[in-house]
This record gives sequence, structure tokens and C-alpha cells, in this order.
Amino acid sequence: MRIIRSAMLLILTFSLVTLAMLAHGTDKHVLGTVTKITESEITVQAQDGSLQVVKVAPDTSFVKSGASASIKDLKVGDRVVIHAKPVGSDLIAHEVRFGKPPAAGAAAPAAKPE
Repeated sequence: MRIIRSAMLLILTFSLVTLAMLAHGTDKHVLGTVTKITESEITVQAQDGSLQVVKVAPDTSFVKSGASASIKDLKVGDRVVIHAKPVGSDLIAHEVRFGKPPAAGAAAPAAKPE
């Protein structure tokens, strides 16, 4: 009975890992610092110095420090993680995350004046 439980647990674990990998799909993650913003594109410089242009769609969601935001809240110099779908030679953003994540169980800290 113990061997059967162990085998079932192993199968369940393998299945969950496989599903998680498949759910990730073909999304590309663009990480770096924003260098340019237009109404239709965000240019990001990666740590290796390369520039990546990601197009913004009408349904692109923006999340700043865990809260809903808009492209107007995004600034040059912000660090971003953009989840984008490759479409032809373009990347189309479906989510843009930026700002500091809120601390668990705490309110988000007030912004520092620049």
C-alpha cells in the first residue's frame, strides 16, 4: 500500500510540473529597464545591454506594485517584467509589471520623492 501511495504521489507531482510548463506556453518574458515609452511600444534594455521593443495592445494590463495601473504610470528608468506573446516578428505585451512588490501583510510603501 505504501508503494502505491508513493507511486501515485510521484505521478501527481510529475503531472503538475508538466501542466505548469505547458500553461506557460510560448510567452516570452522581457526583463530590464524601460528606456523609451510611446502609446504603442515600450523599449526595454536587458542586463546584457540589448534593447527589446514590445508592442502594447488595447488589452495589455499594467500592474504597479501589485495594483492595477496604466501605461501613463510607467516611466523611463522603471524596472519591468513584461509577459508578451510572439506574433510574427513582434512581441505583443499582455501584462507589464513594474514597481516594488508589496510586502506580505503590509501596505505598499509610500513613493520616495525624486
